[in-house]
Amino acid sequence: MSLAALLVLADGRFPAGGHAHSGGAEAACKAGRIHDAGTLEDFCRGRLHTAGLTAAALAAAAAAGLDPAVLDAAADARTPSPALRTAARRLGRQLLRAARATWPDPRLEQLAAAYPRGAHQPVVLGLTARAAGLGPLDAAHVAAYESVGGPATATVRLLGLDPFEASGVLARLAPELDDVAARAAEAAHQALLDGAEALPAASSPLLEIAAEVHADWPVRLFAS
Repeated sequence: MSLAALLVLADGRFPAGGHAHSGGAEAACKAGRIHDAGTLEDFCRGRLHTAGLTAAALAAAAAAGLDPAVLDAAADARTPSPALRTAARRLGRQLLRAARATWPDPRLEQLAAAYPRGAHQPVVLGLTARAAGLGPLDAAHVAAYESVGGPATATVRLLGLDPFEASGVLARLAPELDDVAARAAEAAHQALLDGAEALPAASSPLLEIAAEVHADWPVRLFAS
């Protein structure tokens, strides 16, 4: 494992396109479900244990060597919202562009050829982690962190929330991030034996519904 590679991949300045997405925070802010640090923490915790766990397991499975086509289909099945499926593929395409330039690898080239419009972002993330010399647990940690880091950063922009408070939310969630990443990596190991059906399929219907509403807004700050 390369700790430096892990830091590069998890860095918000890595040009993977995440800065343009709020992870559902924009819709939640408008609906009043996020209005301060406490409600941001509640939102992030819920997202971490649902969408975050699912994404982390998919990323870990890809890093472990499962067939990316199988995992992409599994990601589709776990994403009922068309708007979120579109966002996940756009993010996957952007991440793949950055990954191919940063860690050239034949498997990334094969993925780009197979999915010209983009594979699901967690699948791309897992293959990117593998190309960077990282393992399933590393990929799971990055995916889990992204699931809460994106909404926390977006809320600072959306509400003018004190960035110190947003950072405090992430720090308080750190033990749960570790737990989710470990569960995701364990599920990926099981999927090597039993197939993608062994991966979590945790969902948050409110996130899915809000994503569809958000996609219809004529004016919005974030793409999703």
